[in-house]
Amino acid sequence: MAKRDYYEVLGVSKTASDAELKSAFRKKAMECHPDRHPGDAAAEARFKELNEAYQMLSDGQKRAAYDRMGHAAFEQGGGPGGFGGAQGFGSMSDIFEDLFGDVFGGGRRAGGQNRGADLRYNMEITLDEAFKGKAATIKVPTAITCETCSGTGAKPGTKPKTCQTCKGQGRIRASQGFFAIERTCPACQGRGEIIEEGCPKCGGAGRTTKERQLSVNIPAGVEDGTRIRLSNEGEAGARGGPPGDLYLFISLKPHGFYQRDGADLFCRVPISMVQAALGGEFKVPTVDGGEALVKVPEGTQSGKQFRLRGKGMPVLRSRDVGDLYIQAQVETPQNLTRRQRELLSEFDKESSAHTQPESDGFFRKMKGFFGA
Repeated sequence: MAKRDYYEVLGVSKTASDAELKSAFRKKAMECHPDRHPGDAAAEARFKELNEAYQMLSDGQKRAAYDRMGHAAFEQGGGPGGFGGAQGFGSMSDIFEDLFGDVFGGGRRAGGQNRGADLRYNMEITLDEAFKGKAATIKVPTAITCETCSGTGAKPGTKPKTCQTCKGQGRIRASQGFFAIERTCPACQGRGEIIEEGCPKCGGAGRTTKERQLSVNIPAGVEDGTRIRLSNEGEAGARGGPPGDLYLFISLKPHGFYQRDGADLFCRVPISMVQAALGGEFKVPTVDGGEALVKVPEGTQSGKQFRLRGKGMPVLRSRDVGDLYIQAQVETPQNLTRRQRELLSEFDKESSAHTQPESDGFFRKMKGFFGA
């Protein structure tokens, strides 16, 4: 039976780029891979045809020869790449590892040591602690390297032996039809070593569980959600592998007076109607433990903000400092005596557009709007 055109097999044009060839091959190979169609001879034949087409067209010299002479360019050489030999298997295995990774179990994995898992520790601090910074001691239950076997997992006085199944590689290569695929060694589970006598303390794992006590420094200016990384303070790696990292996630407790937005602080302070009208001053506490004097000008309206520069939070890893914003909230008097009512009534009679320009102007506009 005559062979189909390689470009037709991959479904690309003769001007297709290397990236287009690779994308087309990946898509079609995923559809008919033998692992997805066990026992399907047609799928295996289709897969073999795709392999042959891609191996040829992905090689610049072979592609040029094929473009000039077609299939006749390889009739004397037994086909592109020689699928019948181990060399052909190896090259195609490399191609698939590059294209698919571990999708079909063919990706490379280094045997031996495995890095330990990263750990997370949640810490809640106050706004004052975030302002000043904090030195704290935390306790973290984690896996540590077994002291008895020094992390090897082997009984003291013995050593792990090289796995004879994979010769210490952690991977074995098996032939699947016309194709060779590498898989994790089932004898050593990819470690490349076999422990004949396990450590009695850790059971061969090379790790034991212990609560560790660590000293940590929380820098000034941390915000809610700040993540601090402590390198190599995570879980110990299996059988002497490198440790993971420990991540501290900072959360801030709500403050009874301040609200925070980045490095700036906000608060609301009630002032009397008389103080707002005549002016005055009041003191507010600052986050550094001191006090700040705020002067209220005559005629202050509710909602007016006063800015105190440099009285906010420090900026993390910087010399900058945020500001403190104070919002005045004019308080309406309640539970008035008869005399107080009389005085307010007299004041209202004496009021004019000059003393209450905003409300007078508002109602004048309302009348104009409704045509009154």
